[in-house]
Amino acid sequence: MPGILTLGALGASLSVDAFAAALGKGATDRNSRWWDAMRVGAVFGFFEALTPAIGYFLGYMLNDWIADYDHWVAFGLLFAVGVYMIREALGQDDTPALETAGNLGFWRLAVTAIATSIDAAAVGISLALMDVNLWVACLVIGGITTVLATVGMLLGRHVGPYLGRYAGILGGVVLVVIGGSILYQHLSA
Repeated sequence: MPGILTLGALGASLSVDAFAAALGKGATDRNSRWWDAMRVGAVFGFFEALTPAIGYFLGYMLNDWIADYDHWVAFGLLFAVGVYMIREALGQDDTPALETAGNLGFWRLAVTAIATSIDAAAVGISLALMDVNLWVACLVIGGITTVLATVGMLLGRHVGPYLGRYAGILGGVVLVVIGGSILYQHLSA
């Protein structure tokens, strides 16, 4: 059974894309507060903790189907959200955004969180084949993602004024690149 350090490393690696997305969100939403960052982190953490459990249970039933298409779903979602972020950033001026993270669409945040956590479903499939306590793994992965996404949102808020609209473009490009990377890794394997 993997130890807590192994699960921690797994959680950190799975949360890199959530950190990048939260960094971009924080950079474009300069009026966000600590509570907004915690909310964003909690949404990312929730989905990052949920998807390994889903993958774990689906791993027994749909192993071949998930392995064949998960990369396309992740790519499609990340690409769509990334392009939307780029388009939105190109359409705004360099003045600070008036809406706060509390007013941002929950569904857009949820779609981004789901898209960045689809790779965790594939990890959940592999956890099903190992002697791992699923609940501990999900708590560790979700907790680490919550912390890193919250930090990303707060850090982005401070970096955002220096980047202006380019922060949103950068965040969108990062999501598209992450999606392309997931697709490339699966197609080249």
